[in-house]
Amino acid sequence: MIHYYKKTNRKFGLLFISLLAVALLLSACGSKASDSGSSSTTPDKGASEQSAAEPKEKEMTDAMGHKVKIPANPQRVLASYLEDHLTALGVKPVAQWSVAKGIQDYLQTDLKGIPTISYDLPVESVLGLSPDLIIIGSEAQVQKGLYEQYSKIAPTYVLGDAVNKDWRQALLKIGEILNKTDQARKAISDYDTKAKEAKENISKAIGGKSAAILWLTQKNFYLVDQSVSSGAVLYGDLGIQPPNLVTDIPADKRASWNPVTLEKLADLKADYIFLVNSDKGQGADDTLNSPVWKGIPAVKEGHVFEISKSSSWLYSGAIAGGKIIDDAVKYLVK
Repeated sequence: MIHYYKKTNRKFGLLFISLLAVALLLSACGSKASDSGSSSTTPDKGASEQSAAEPKEKEMTDAMGHKVKIPANPQRVLASYLEDHLTALGVKPVAQWSVAKGIQDYLQTDLKGIPTISYDLPVESVLGLSPDLIIIGSEAQVQKGLYEQYSKIAPTYVLGDAVNKDWRQALLKIGEILNKTDQARKAISDYDTKAKEAKENISKAIGGKSAAILWLTQKNFYLVDQSVSSGAVLYGDLGIQPPNLVTDIPADKRASWNPVTLEKLADLKADYIFLVNSDKGQGADDTLNSPVWKGIPAVKEGHVFEISKSSSWLYSGAIAGGKIIDDAVKYLVK
């Protein structure tokens, strides 16, 4: 419901790192291959045709040049921080990503009860899960000999940042790996249809007005960039105008989450603010009751929409994006 993010702010520890881990999502178990135990000298035509259509083991080259033997019907897929993609394809992973006891709450309708694994994929934990296929989002996750260790446990395929930063590409690649290309294409088509309809309705409702997406965590604000998670949805898929504080950031200085001081927010020119409040109940009241915050035009006009930290707004994928669209329509289309 987060592309694998390259620029992080280490000051805010594991939670912040996890939300910058790229991101965004994947895979699926193919249909179970059936064993042929017939000793008849006359093969059954129907059985032969069915067998020919079943998935077979295949070799694929990943982003790092590894030639990976993909099982025909992987049953225990580990794809940490790519669970949005797996869920979109109808696959339950052997374990789900977590950090500091936090998980991707927006996926729990489908992943409830699935055990967790730390975001950094400790080798011992991976070994204990006995996966039959491992899918990794970023090259950075398998440095310092980790790829060799993972690949001894199970076939390990690295999507790579170039693919993983675009959830559509990542979903398609995972669909290819798991023999679910048709499902991946349908998930993307359904999402694009939904986004198109929402874009038209939002445009009719607010015209060319702008919106800022702010993340409040540990009493610090971050502006969500145009290229990631809810920023990519609002500014890209839905055509909402980004605010000045986002567009004014030089391209070479832009991060996935751009830190901004409360004082700087006084210069924010945005008609609406979507506030992802991770400090809810943890001191956010002091920050949001400050004169500076209350003096921001969108705040004064009551155009602030508070989004729960358990939402999908800091993640990427077909499911995350669909939920973001639902929220945007709910708040902007009256």
